[in-house]
Amino acid sequence: MRRCIAALITLASLPAAAWAGKKTPPSPPPLVAEHAHPTGAFTFRTPAGWTVRPLPERPDVIEAWNGPVGVRFVYQPAEVGLDSLHVNCMLERLAPPMDTEPQVKYEYDFVGGPVGDARALDSAFTVRYDAPIQGHVAWRQRTLTVVGMGQSLCLASYVPADLWKRSPEARAATDAVLASVTMRGRP
Repeated sequence: MRRCIAALITLASLPAAAWAGKKTPPSPPPLVAEHAHPTGAFTFRTPAGWTVRPLPERPDVIEAWNGPVGVRFVYQPAEVGLDSLHVNCMLERLAPPMDTEPQVKYEYDFVGGPVGDARALDSAFTVRYDAPIQGHVAWRQRTLTVVGMGQSLCLASYVPADLWKRSPEARAATDAVLASVTMRGRP
């Protein structure tokens, strides 16, 4: 299953036109630490220096952060409708809806298909918050939703929009963490 998620991450995040005539994208950083969801349903890896912890107000949600770059993991121990879950996953924001501009700017939306024994959808967009979060108002959010093997998983990555544009290293690190997810099937 891991290779299939990695393939989806690669296909959606590295379109050929994006690198045409440019330098080769940086290699992802070494993913030195492995983390497991408390249920054992999935694992993921992070580079050195990342902090992994439950979201304080939602202990069922795990977040991994390195400075202003983060990934949120929302697990459900049942298969949920893929389209409806993906819409809900895209609402996994860094602030409540009332603190967010209603319009988002889509980079791409609802890209996906079969991933091994599961199905996946992938969307990326820019969200603007009313007040700065970690010093940034505009954030690029990527949401990947995977449903199958008796479970559902939302992965949402967050990178300040200006950092996303100027830092191939931030893009490589975020995509590497997302691609490292290994689903083990429902415990």
